[in-house]
Amino acid sequence: MNKKFILQLLSVELIRLVFIGLMILSVSFAYNRNSQKMISFPSLQGEYFAAGTEHRSSSIGRKKAERVLHPIVIQAASRHQVDPALIKAIIMAESGYNTRAISKRGAKGLMQLMPATAHALGVEDAFNPKQNINGGVRYFKQLVIQFDGDVKLALAAYNAGSRNVRHYQGIPPFKATRYYIKKVFKYYEIYKDQMACTENSIVFLNNSNHYS
Repeated sequence: MNKKFILQLLSVELIRLVFIGLMILSVSFAYNRNSQKMISFPSLQGEYFAAGTEHRSSSIGRKKAERVLHPIVIQAASRHQVDPALIKAIIMAESGYNTRAISKRGAKGLMQLMPATAHALGVEDAFNPKQNINGGVRYFKQLVIQFDGDVKLALAAYNAGSRNVRHYQGIPPFKATRYYIKKVFKYYEIYKDQMACTENSIVFLNNSNHYS
C-alpha cells in the first residue's frame, strides 16, 4: 500500500512539474513575440531619442517624425518667411530627423545647432524639437539676409560658417560643404513636390465638398 501510495504521489508531482514547465514555455514564447514586434516597429521615442545616433533611423520612424514635426516646421518657416520645404530639406540633411543627433563637432538636435549658436539664439534645450527648429530657422534666415538672399551661400555658411564664405568670397572649396548643398537641394525638390501634392489634394477636397 505504501509503495502504491508513493507511486501515486510521484505521478501527481510529475504531472504538476510538466504543467508548470508548459506554462513557463508558453509565457516565454509570448514574451519573445512581443519583443520581436517592438523591435520590428520602433516607436518615435526609441528611434529618435537616443543621443549620439545619426542617420541610421528606419524610414518608418523618420516618416513618423516628419508627420509629428510638420506643424512646428510650418509655423517656424511662416514666422521667418522661409520656404518650409527648404527647412525640411535642411533637417533631413543635418540630422535625418533625429531629435537627439550629436555631431563630432558637438552640434546638436534636428538642425544641428552648435552650443554657442544655440546660446546666441536663446535656445535653452537644443534637443527640444520646437526650440531647435525655431532657433535653426531663425539662424538660417539671418544667413540669407547676410548674403543678400543667396540661398546657396546661406547654406554654405550654415555648414562651414560665415567666416569661410566671406574668406573665399563664395562657396568654400570644401568637399563636405559642396556635397551638403547638393544634398539639401536634392531633398528640397522632393519635399517641394510632396507639399505641392498635399496642397493640391486639400484644394481638390475643399472644392469637392463645396459642390457636393
